[in-house]
Amino acid sequence: MNATPADLRSWLTGSLQRLCARETTSGQEDAGLPELRELLRELGATVVEQPVAEGRTNVLATWGRPKVLFSTHLDTVPPHLPLRLEGEVFHGRGACDAKGQVAAQLGAVKTLLAEGREGLAWLGVVGEETDSAGATAALGLADRLRDLRVLVNGEPTDLKLATGQRGAQHLHLRCAGRAAHSGSPELGHDAAWPLLDWLQRLRDQPRPVDPALGPEVWNLGILRAGEALNSVPAAGEARLMIRTLPGSTFVDEARRLAPPEGSLTLTLDEPPDRYPEIPGFERAPMPFGSDAPTLRALVPDRTVVLAGPGSIRVAHTLEEHLSLVDLEAGVALNHRLALHFLGD
Repeated sequence: MNATPADLRSWLTGSLQRLCARETTSGQEDAGLPELRELLRELGATVVEQPVAEGRTNVLATWGRPKVLFSTHLDTVPPHLPLRLEGEVFHGRGACDAKGQVAAQLGAVKTLLAEGREGLAWLGVVGEETDSAGATAALGLADRLRDLRVLVNGEPTDLKLATGQRGAQHLHLRCAGRAAHSGSPELGHDAAWPLLDWLQRLRDQPRPVDPALGPEVWNLGILRAGEALNSVPAAGEARLMIRTLPGSTFVDEARRLAPPEGSLTLTLDEPPDRYPEIPGFERAPMPFGSDAPTLRALVPDRTVVLAGPGSIRVAHTLEEHLSLVDLEAGVALNHRLALHFLGD
């Protein structure tokens, strides 16, 4: 007998409260394992735990021979914010990113099982917010997932399917100078000014826009120069993060615009990724990255969906929240996706 909407609502509320009860910031994800194990046991899952590092474990749950794999991440960003329910809105760390995704995905599994479906799996990975170590390790589970038709990766997308995600580059700019006393600056060479001019030239360059992925953007995350107020800086550095589009020329432009005393190093280069259109589902560009480009390798034909309830605009903030209505809508979205790929 299928659960009533009220039954499902009660189950979702209790499940999200249990999942958010412990702090699972990146590096200590295993603190949440007891509650997760209990939820999966109640759903009758076959569970495999994959150690990734000390205190960090991936979890794979299966029901039959999987064709549809739901996935999301187990870690949250600091600081831990205890969950509280105000009316029908969950406030706290993990509410939407990403323990709300766990509840929405397992709620869909619960509904599908009650309908007599199987061929399902759920994967929780560690480290998405930092090094994606869990996603990389999870590729070692491929032998258990040979019949997959799709990976549904849960992130807060306002219930829309992501058109893809931009790439990520980390760029380290340096300028060399010569120290001098601040009273005699002409005896030195200030490394800060050419660095600032370099950054301004980069700011003046127009950035391309992709109709599916949105604009290419960059962020000046770290800027340093000098050691003391009364010394001319002998070195300056800037660290940039670029959300790249296919065919990005940002690094080439940065090299071309560099001053004579400037140098640059590319320390991270992850390519952009495009996701397929699924008939009947609304799509939209997303401004963030995820584990989907790595995890889609688990699917023989690499079919992937990036979608879930909640908004990225409140993820990672002190105001992170998810309404119960959106959580229920996330269950419905995941249920529809599963039926689509199960052939119904």
